Amino acid sequence: MPMGEMACLTNHFLIAMPNLADPNFSRTVTLICEHSSEGAMGLIINRPTDLRLREILQQLDIEGTEVASLDLPVHLGGPVQGSRGFVVHEPLGNWESTLPVSDTLGVSTSRDILVAIAQNRGPQRSFLALGYAGWAPGQLEREIAENAWLSGPADRSILFEMPAEQRWGAAANLLGIDLAALSEEAGHA
Repeated sequence: MPMGEMACLTNHFLIAMPNLADPNFSRTVTLICEHSSEGAMGLIINRPTDLRLREILQQLDIEGTEVASLDLPVHLGGPVQGSRGFVVHEPLGNWESTLPVSDTLGVSTSRDILVAIAQNRGPQRSFLALGYAGWAPGQLEREIAENAWLSGPADRSILFEMPAEQRWGAAANLLGIDLAALSEEAGHA
């Protein structure tokens, strides 16, 4: 389906349907950070790892003050470039390498935002991920047409405040959908 026929999904949640069997995406919620005719890029927001920000800062030799943000969990953002770090944050701020997702939400990949967070000068809200999810041109549109995903506007409270294990169901509930009530064969005749 050409991009013109589908709304841009930047700043939307992509919610895996119960029948999505790919282990990389089963029962995930992905924040779509960029979507264009050239493809899509997003970060899975409900796959926490055992890593904490303080461990990442130690690996990068970034010293920090003792602040609660050092205990932020690091999530598995997707299967592509698993060692590349991403910070989703609000407000946008002025960091060296930031992709604006909305007027207030950004994704930064530069060291300066990690230094600022470590020194308690970072953005008000942050979400950390290693790796990302990517789709080739037309691939995401095809997967949505094949009933692999639901999509809806991203919700900041789900992203920044809700426990990771509740995000998949909560994102679907925003659309009025109870994933538990959907059959494993939803949408197939």
